[in-house]
Amino acid sequence: MIDPIKYELGESDIPRTWLNPAADIGDIAPIIDPVTHEPVGAEGLAKTMAPALVEQELSTADEFEIPEPVLQHYAKWRCTPLYRARALEQALGTPARIYYKYEGVAPTGSFKPNTAIPQAYYNKLNGKTGLVGETGAGQWGSAVALAAALFGMEAKVFMVKVSFEQKPYRRTLMETYGATCSASPSTETEAGRTIRAERPDHPGSLGTAKSEALQFAFANPDYGYTRGSALNHVCAHQSVIGQEAILQMALADDYPDIVVGAAGGGSNLAGLAFPFLRAKLRGGPDLRLIAVEPAACPTLTRGRIAYDHADSQGLTPLFRMHTLGHKFVPPAFHAGGLRAHNIAPLISRAVEDKLMEAVSVRQNDCFEAGVLFARTEGIVPAPESTHAIRGAIDEAIRCREEGTSKAILLGLSGHGDFDLVAYQRYLAGELPDDALSDEALDFGLASIPALAHA
Repeated sequence: MIDPIKYELGESDIPRTWLNPAADIGDIAPIIDPVTHEPVGAEGLAKTMAPALVEQELSTADEFEIPEPVLQHYAKWRCTPLYRARALEQALGTPARIYYKYEGVAPTGSFKPNTAIPQAYYNKLNGKTGLVGETGAGQWGSAVALAAALFGMEAKVFMVKVSFEQKPYRRTLMETYGATCSASPSTETEAGRTIRAERPDHPGSLGTAKSEALQFAFANPDYGYTRGSALNHVCAHQSVIGQEAILQMALADDYPDIVVGAAGGGSNLAGLAFPFLRAKLRGGPDLRLIAVEPAACPTLTRGRIAYDHADSQGLTPLFRMHTLGHKFVPPAFHAGGLRAHNIAPLISRAVEDKLMEAVSVRQNDCFEAGVLFARTEGIVPAPESTHAIRGAIDEAIRCREEGTSKAILLGLSGHGDFDLVAYQRYLAGELPDDALSDEALDFGLASIPALAHA
């Protein structure tokens, strides 16, 4: 008899609404204008955001209806599968039951199209003919390029320089979809030129790439600026992940005691965790939610809760969130999608209110977990996803030591097929742990604006 491994849903099970996590996280701090220090309303956000997205960003409604054209594109790969990691459990000798929700079956290999497609749809309705965005490891850039192609739009992507050099095939994938990709900081924008003048060897960061993408959008009004993570509407779009997972755990006749996700900008983690948090807050089973971030970019575990910009040049409004400071430049570790100085305000608030835990892990420990996962489950995970795997393995080992059987659900946010250079370096013993220096941390924290009411 074959023990069940896969728990799959059909196209009829694709969620018809996005859950709005802002309805579950109380007392949401307003977005602040950096000049006037007054709240930014719909008119201010509309400068870089389609009207429907502005409405979703500011709303505290329970849910938003998913438009039919978006659902039709979702059906290309959703619902994504849920797996029981039986071979990993056996290798660890743990009584824990480990499940993983696998987003790597999406066309670009990660969870990012879940929000890129609706953002393209709403920008198209708003009369835009192109999309622009920033990307770290290239997952968001790939999703923007795909979404633009699906809706007959152009795409421009500013990719963090170190990832641009580390991950050439991500770049090629974007170009295959029709996008133009530039290493950031570049010479194409004032922000890029300023950053290069200050530090010619700047490795780039999501903050610097965001500044360039914003300036490109300001200079090219036919392009809509896209957000890959952090903002409320992006977290809402990703809720399809957790909604499906709840149904699939029921198919497995189980329910998670622990939900674990990688923490960078926060939307992947939000998409998996917040539907379960809603269920808990509304009388459902209790469970722990764990955010796992890199020790080299420890936003939740070493950052401050403050009002800060989301980009390095201070072009965005101010958001209240955990931040390492908008001038923070992380080391050049391989989980490029987790190299953000800030995190989603909703995730930040959940951690602040002790609805979610946060831990940081080192790069080599994550790749160790990724290799074990590949050798047992057969999927080479993205470097970002190895953080969630590391967190889940640590919890499974704790179950083994305590003799307890718990259900652990982790978010496998994408595959690592384009990240084999990183695995090559790890297997050769040449992958550094990229420890964060006190000087780099202090420099970043010093850039946080001083607001009396923060």
